[in-house]
Amino acid sequence: MNRVLIAEDLYLLREGLVHLLQAHGFEVVAAVESGPELLRGLLELRPDVSIVDVRLPPTFTDEGLQASLRARREVPGLPILVLSQHVEQLYARELLADGSGGIGYLLKDRVFNAEQFVDAVRRVAAGGTAMDPEVIAKLLAGNARNEPLAALTPREREVLEQMAEGRSNAAISQRLHLSESTVAKHTAGIFTKLGLAPSDDDNRRVLAVLAHLDSRQSS
Repeated sequence: MNRVLIAEDLYLLREGLVHLLQAHGFEVVAAVESGPELLRGLLELRPDVSIVDVRLPPTFTDEGLQASLRARREVPGLPILVLSQHVEQLYARELLADGSGGIGYLLKDRVFNAEQFVDAVRRVAAGGTAMDPEVIAKLLAGNARNEPLAALTPREREVLEQMAEGRSNAAISQRLHLSESTVAKHTAGIFTKLGLAPSDDDNRRVLAVLAHLDSRQSS
């Protein structure tokens, strides 16, 4: 059973998350509403995964993000799933910077059903990624002029977006209606063009690709 901490200032949403996760077998170890409470809970409870709103009291700016980043500095790889109203590329860059895994970034109004959300929580708890397609699209668009990305074919960019969402080769094969061998070929080409060593670990390869793209955006 995964132990989860929830940080959300809106009471109805916070309680809704608690009941949803408990119904799917999670143990909710804490449900907090402010940045200081979140940081304390992360460091003291060491949850298997935390669901964090970016903007929390007292200032409603980036308390949730800053508490998460500080906790991950002290506990590398501490799994964090961020829920946000908007795509904040700076937030995505900071979260991905250490490349240690267990990161998600979902837009609240694009979580279409409970199963989709719970699957994302489990993926992050397992050390993987759960990135909203719109976040990935903005990262890719922001790097469109970079030579390595410009070298990707349209199909390779489609595969890269699926990889960044945390999908395995088998899942990408089903989504894009390609054979697994074709997906593997595209994946190998992506790694080569981006100068990244291929890896059999799907979660690590996604983090590597995202970190690579985002570091180029910030340079």
